[in-house]
Amino acid sequence: MKLLVCIKQVPDLESRFKPDSEGVWYSESDLAWRMNEYDEFAVEQAVQLREKLGETVELTVLSIGPDRVVEAIKKALAMGCDNAVHIQDPVAAAKDPWQIASVIAVYAKDKGYDLIFTGMQSQDRGSAQVGVMVAEQLGYSSCTTLVGFEYDSGVVTAKRELEGGIKGVVKMKTPALVTCQLGLNVPRYPTLPNIMKSKKKEIITLAVSDLLTAEPLAATISFYSPTKKGGGLVLEGEVASLVDQVIGILKEKTSVLR
Repeated sequence: MKLLVCIKQVPDLESRFKPDSEGVWYSESDLAWRMNEYDEFAVEQAVQLREKLGETVELTVLSIGPDRVVEAIKKALAMGCDNAVHIQDPVAAAKDPWQIASVIAVYAKDKGYDLIFTGMQSQDRGSAQVGVMVAEQLGYSSCTTLVGFEYDSGVVTAKRELEGGIKGVVKMKTPALVTCQLGLNVPRYPTLPNIMKSKKKEIITLAVSDLLTAEPLAATISFYSPTKKGGGLVLEGEVASLVDQVIGILKEKTSVLR
């Protein structure tokens, strides 16, 4: 059995973002980088399945991007993936979700993957489109926003989170693709022995130009910080005094009590 898990490296959300010189994306200077949080759930689920099924399973991790994404790849290897593919692309951020999905699909189409795992969405672009587009191009069944996963004899039982806290259960035959989110599992922390073992695992590097055949269907036209709309007002004191202050402000500043 062959498994593929697709990951993305994104900036730490505590970073201070600013537009790049062209104003169409964020500047990558002075940013800390990490594996996309949703992709960590995908890696963990793929590794759990590999551990359940044994040594007959091959688990590959794939990532598209510049040299820095190798750090995220190494973390996935240390979590338990067997080998890796780095699709070298210095300007991956400039490609739309359709192009990213197309690159993955072109790579995977003749590899015979039974199951593909991705994160629900990336934390920077947040399109939630890449996974389902990969499935569409490969002709795979797909299920999104998983909070539960089981596999038995070529059948995936997936629990999805729907609106209002409702859960839905879907059964699919392989080959299939699933997108993973918070609540599915608790990603493991790579141990030192596994980190050392991961250094011996193979990382194949491919040029994106050898795989990219799709033209973009969408373009990011601007990236900017929201306009500040004034400050708030902090009130301090006893409750009775605060109530009077709030009522006074509402009468003076708004029409709520008029």
